[in-house]
Amino acid sequence: MCREVEKLERRINQVRDRLILIAVETGLNSDDTIYYSQKLDKLITKYQKFKMSNRQKNGKESKTSSG
Repeated sequence: MCREVEKLERRINQVRDRLILIAVETGLNSDDTIYYSQKLDKLITKYQKFKMSNRQKNGKESKTSSG
């Protein structure tokens, strides 16, 4: 699981860096900027869901192991 999180974090950083370059080159309202912004949003949402589900799993495991 940790490997997946690291991979996702790297991808988020790559897309974010690309978004910044595209925005500087083409403007904030360009189709390319909007495309990369939406792509980044989806990756961040996926990351947050992944982290949240792992927290819930870890929380359940610690409760069941202590009880």
